[in-house]
Amino acid sequence: MKPDAGRTFAVEPWVVREPTLDIAAMGQTESVFALSNGHIGLRGNLDEGDPHHLPGTYLNSFYEVRPLPYAEGGYGYPESGQTIINVTNGKLIRLLVDDEPFDLRYGKLRRHERVLDLRAGTLTREVEWESPAGRVVRVRSKRLVSLTQRAIAAICYEVEVLDEPALLVVQSELVANEQLPTRGGDDPRLEAALTNALQSEMFRADEAGATLVHSTRKSELRVAASMDHEVHGPEGIKITSDATEDAGSTTIIGRVTPGETLKVIKYLAYGWSSQRSLPAVYDQVRAASAAARYTGWEGLLKEQEAYLDDFWETADVEIDGDAELQQAVRLATFHVLQAGARAERRCISAKGLTADGYDGHTFWDTETFCLQVLSFLAPDAAADALRWRQSILPSAFERAEQLGLAGAAFPWRTIRGEECSGYWPAGTAAFHINADIADAVRRHVAATGDTQFELEVGLEILVATARLWRSLGHHDSEGEFRIDGVTGPDEYSAIVDNNVYTNLMAQLNLRYAAEVAAKHPRSAAKLGVNSEEMASWRDAASSMRIPYDDRLKVHPQSEGFTSHKVWDFENTPADTYPLLLHYPYFDLYRKQVIKQADLVLAMQLRPDAFTPDQMRRNFAYYEGITVRDSSLSACTQSMVAARTGHLDLAYDYLAEAALIDLNDLAGNTDHGMHIASMAGTWVSITTGLGGMTCDATGLAFAPVLPSALSRLSFGLRWQGRQIRITVTQDQVEYTLVSGPPMRLRHHGEPVALAEEPEVRPLPSPPTVDPVEQPYGRAPRQRQHGG
Repeated sequence: MKPDAGRTFAVEPWVVREPTLDIAAMGQTESVFALSNGHIGLRGNLDEGDPHHLPGTYLNSFYEVRPLPYAEGGYGYPESGQTIINVTNGKLIRLLVDDEPFDLRYGKLRRHERVLDLRAGTLTREVEWESPAGRVVRVRSKRLVSLTQRAIAAICYEVEVLDEPALLVVQSELVANEQLPTRGGDDPRLEAALTNALQSEMFRADEAGATLVHSTRKSELRVAASMDHEVHGPEGIKITSDATEDAGSTTIIGRVTPGETLKVIKYLAYGWSSQRSLPAVYDQVRAASAAARYTGWEGLLKEQEAYLDDFWETADVEIDGDAELQQAVRLATFHVLQAGARAERRCISAKGLTADGYDGHTFWDTETFCLQVLSFLAPDAAADALRWRQSILPSAFERAEQLGLAGAAFPWRTIRGEECSGYWPAGTAAFHINADIADAVRRHVAATGDTQFELEVGLEILVATARLWRSLGHHDSEGEFRIDGVTGPDEYSAIVDNNVYTNLMAQLNLRYAAEVAAKHPRSAAKLGVNSEEMASWRDAASSMRIPYDDRLKVHPQSEGFTSHKVWDFENTPADTYPLLLHYPYFDLYRKQVIKQADLVLAMQLRPDAFTPDQMRRNFAYYEGITVRDSSLSACTQSMVAARTGHLDLAYDYLAEAALIDLNDLAGNTDHGMHIASMAGTWVSITTGLGGMTCDATGLAFAPVLPSALSRLSFGLRWQGRQIRITVTQDQVEYTLVSGPPMRLRHHGEPVALAEEPEVRPLPSPPTVDPVEQPYGRAPRQRQHGG
């Protein structure tokens, strides 16, 4: 993790404020200030478009096909990939002041401030600018992507003249195929696939707006973007619109005197389809735009605030003792919501819709991290994400058949269901994603109590994934069920035998599949499941091979892992991290060095499979060889540090996960927000410090609190209830905010929760021996209390 170069943002509880413009940090701020609802994503670019780091307007799952390069091909290699593309940009609003373009690089910038309001769901901007000719204007804009009207974004843009009368020209635009920074690297085919990716099908202008319809050349997807405007200001304003193949423009001209304001409200509507006709997609966005105009700007603001008020009532995490962490946790939760709120049976990608990092692909971390948050805070969004997984089962069946396996082989990375990884040790061998998806089903059903979802969605996924494990593994001569030649979560190890994480998660997958199939026998029978097959799943689960090193008294990450040579950390220069950019995978694969928590993640998700002593010993061992070259690691290490009594270390890792984008700790926030790390922040608090576990038997907590924090409070939804847990240094208060009475467990003891809060003492933290990280890879210490 790189050291801070100085904070870009002010520390405040409910907003993220950029008090001055920092062009050097523009890539980071465009990501942090991105607005999304899971369907539409707008990067936090300036209204006028320039200067910028990366223009970005994205629609969930709208992609182009591109070739995948291979030095040498092989059977089963995916032939093409999918890359999210920058669609028609409707954010653009350019301004001329007496023929001088409003451009912050010229003239004199007197003031510039942007504010992301986490409760209002808006990005506001206020600028005072003196043109090269000496005219002074104040520009205010407010932007939202509606969480209630899925197809809509809107901007309120106001210009006030501060010194003398001026002729103002506002040009509001739709632009397709806008110029992007070169990003193809050494593969010119990638750049070719993404340059002018949209071909025009229709363009139309009306009095106060325009609509453009385009399609992609290879993926054959159709997208429509429409803009409409309301204009308020002095008399004599003239409005004209025109459109061409790749551009629509509405021009507003008026003479404005000091004390007057020219106000333009821009409504944007987006829609896409792989099946609907051009007229249907056109009509869709025009209807959405009409609905937005009917609601009005103030109505959209009220709807947005009401939606977020309801969300934050449950979702808010309150932290006393660290204002910077408080802000970061709320931002993290906000971005996870934005990534999935209205995704509606499409994927949640690793960067959400904040940039095109990872080509817009979704990975296993959606289910393992993001859905842990959404199932407890926005369960409808989590259910839709899993329905999307069910919808891509045909592709997963086809992939499994190609690999000679039964059941379904879900892709390691994808947008629409087909495997998109040209890196075969992951794209072919990272089968653990099947179990990650199955576990998300289990967790969601436990959190919501939705047995109908379990029947209609979960059962089919569970049967398909269980069949994959049964065909992938085998019983050896000693009767143990082995899963050989796979890649676990740690990407510095590959093609290993009996990866503990994979085997434990597969074991849970098999058990749960048998349980749910037995619970719904008629529906299971329709999928071809009989009692013999269920028995084979249970047998494989009960005899699952879980390696253990009797000499070191730890679990090896995979068979023989603890016999490998330990990486020479002391002689590894600090500037060669992340290691994958400076060392061959061959060398990484045969050494004890871990990119991200793997065995430790197994302990987080399967604590029932380890004794307390095993957890402590395992954690200490793997701390010494984990370098955290992945943003997925710190949150997991925080959770298990808390569970093993290393509270200050848990706090350090929590802060690292939470601040990764606010402080640009990895130096790549310009590629998009680290959505899984954002989600892991919430999970670190609830599962780590809160000690939360959930299964069919109910909800349990074992809270702990680092000495630096005086109070921690978090809420969640549980089977139609809303509850809040408040932890101080000496006690825990459980409150049933709404819903029927329930039971939970506090440090193993039953608690009956009804109308009145229940208070329980907080046990004293255990005394533990310190653990050490690899040389130079310890997390930055927060200020620990006494």
